[in-house]
Amino acid sequence: MYPKISDLINDLLGSHINLPIQSYGFMVAMAFVAAGLVVYYELKRKHLQGLLPFTEKKLVTGQPATTAEIITSLIFGYFIGLKFFGMFGNYNYFADHPQEYLLSGQGSQAGGIISGLFFGFLTWYDRHRKRLPKPKTEIIKIAPQQLTLNFLVVAAAFGILGAKFFDVLEHIDDLVRDPLGTLFSFSGLAFYGGLLIAAIAVVIYARRNDIAWYHIADVAAPALMLAYAIGRIGCQLSGDGCWGIPNPNPKPAWLSFVPDWMWAFDYPHNIINQGIPLPDCTGAHCFVLDQPVFPTPVYETLICLLFFLVLWGMRKKLKYAGHLFSIYLVLNGIERFMIEMIRVNHRYTLTGNLALTQAQFIALGLIITGVTLYFYFKKQAITIQYHS
Repeated sequence: MYPKISDLINDLLGSHINLPIQSYGFMVAMAFVAAGLVVYYELKRKHLQGLLPFTEKKLVTGQPATTAEIITSLIFGYFIGLKFFGMFGNYNYFADHPQEYLLSGQGSQAGGIISGLFFGFLTWYDRHRKRLPKPKTEIIKIAPQQLTLNFLVVAAAFGILGAKFFDVLEHIDDLVRDPLGTLFSFSGLAFYGGLLIAAIAVVIYARRNDIAWYHIADVAAPALMLAYAIGRIGCQLSGDGCWGIPNPNPKPAWLSFVPDWMWAFDYPHNIINQGIPLPDCTGAHCFVLDQPVFPTPVYETLICLLFFLVLWGMRKKLKYAGHLFSIYLVLNGIERFMIEMIRVNHRYTLTGNLALTQAQFIALGLIITGVTLYFYFKKQAITIQYHS
């Protein structure tokens, strides 16, 4: 496995560079970029069709920087300088443990102070040179696609909070054993928790910008499916534990065209150091699973890419607003419920031999919600234009 992007580069090129870029984090970033492109394109398309209006905002220019703005710049600049200049004095630790370094108090105090003062001065100077004798208020029009970055920031911030919250609920024992380490670790993020909280935050932000929730939901549907598919590539590259149950069975003959590692894989050098030690291995990640498992992140990437293409092809052919999002919920629920059957996860016993994971309960809820919303939107009959 390749816990860091530099591990992959070194394996391909035979080099020995050490970059502070985690494979999982990199693919999550790529997922947001891909989702952002889809959201931008769909917001623009719906705006040109007259489905999404301009948003009017009041803009005041010519005012000096406030004390709060200057202090915020000072604090932000201090943190940037503290970490940026500090990493040069301890680069290897930063490259090997970027999350721990960023969340620690380590860094260059002098660099932080200089950077903080510089950022604070820039904030004051920029507003000072644009200062007017009398501040001017004007109304500006903002097209919905211009809010794409805002939507992504809201979704990312609240998505991470929600993902961490739901994961902590499922692993209370880890919270009790190591409260700070569990709360501030970027590992252990529950996708559905992030999806739920991020969805609520995005809908609220959309309503504040005169965008109906069913329209932003339709915009987000294909973007979410694509982002999830790309994010799972990061799980596979890093070997973060989101793999399946042991698979000691021989590969069926009808799957002879499939590489062996796509049928059963033992995740050498996985990032969570699970399994047994690898012989003659040095470094931070020298473990391999003692028996091969189903590489479920690969399956999820392939399935969700297919579902993305389905949603992308349907988006201009549906008659009612909200239907694309409804179909997304059903597809998402089906995919996750099925994949959980061969994934390693804590199960809750209901009756007899029936035991489901947290994700399966949520997946069933998504399927039921998707079907219900489909008929609800049909009854509402909010027609949409779907020509190119």
